[in-house]
Amino acid sequence: MRRVILIVLVLILGGSAWLVWKNSHRAPSTQLTFHGNVDIREVRLGFRVAGRVQDVFKEEGDTVSAGDILARLDSQPLAKALRQATAQVQQLEAKVTELKNGPRPQEIDQAVKNLAAAQAQLKDARIRHDRLRQLITSGAASQQDYDSAATTLEAAQARRDASQATLTLLQAGTRDEQIVQAEAALEAARASQEQATIQLTDTELVAPEPGIVLTRAIEPGSLVQAGSTALTVSLGAPVRVRAYASEPELGLIHPGRHVLVYTDSRTTPYHGQIGDVSPRAEFTPKSVETQDLRTALVYRFRVVITDADDMLRQGMPVTVHLGGD
Repeated sequence: MRRVILIVLVLILGGSAWLVWKNSHRAPSTQLTFHGNVDIREVRLGFRVAGRVQDVFKEEGDTVSAGDILARLDSQPLAKALRQATAQVQQLEAKVTELKNGPRPQEIDQAVKNLAAAQAQLKDARIRHDRLRQLITSGAASQQDYDSAATTLEAAQARRDASQATLTLLQAGTRDEQIVQAEAALEAARASQEQATIQLTDTELVAPEPGIVLTRAIEPGSLVQAGSTALTVSLGAPVRVRAYASEPELGLIHPGRHVLVYTDSRTTPYHGQIGDVSPRAEFTPKSVETQDLRTALVYRFRVVITDADDMLRQGMPVTVHLGGD
């Protein structure tokens, strides 16, 4: 009987020792679980110009597509500025064309006629002035008549000189410096026109990507400043999960690895791939804190959901399962 008991004890002790040795030498499991949250990108949309809100087409919770007009400002002031800029461009274009073409033959002919008329008037004025100068010495003309004739002579000389200068300029043609200066002014006007066009386009707030309107901070009639947030949109893709791994687990976390993502609202998991792993350690965020990780330093990694649907919401807690593949 004692022998039987002794054999049983030996077997029990041997089995226990074997189990202890096996547990201490078996390979670590690669079936890991991580906690995290859904991390959907958000974009704060605003106008690049200041103005008064005319229309808001979307409410909070509305689905939007890329290119949808979400809101519009009163465009009348900027439309007027564009018309003025366009008129300035047209005026300067005509000026450059005129300078490049030079004076027309008709303009030169007219300048010749104007000079001839001015010379004839000057001749008449000089004759009258000389006659009155002779008459005033004999008392046959008044000083007032002589002064009037002198004034007329001076005016005729000025008209003759101006006509001569105009004809000389027309015959010389346009200088290259004038054309360069006019072309520079035209380029500046075109830049102003382009800027006015951009500002007019910016009176419409357009969705950059598909998504859902989260917040609406403007109403028709309100005044907004350039760059202030008008609407916040949650982008529909890609949907990512932000999760955290401890340092011993980093060897199993690498970009491209497939994972399963579980939520409380769905029985079947979502599929995803690890996108990137942070190179810096940080303390576990409060939103995913567990009793085991309260004081642990962890590394953030992101998972891109490949079969996301409308059930995934910003900040939703999830569990990431990493298999042994």
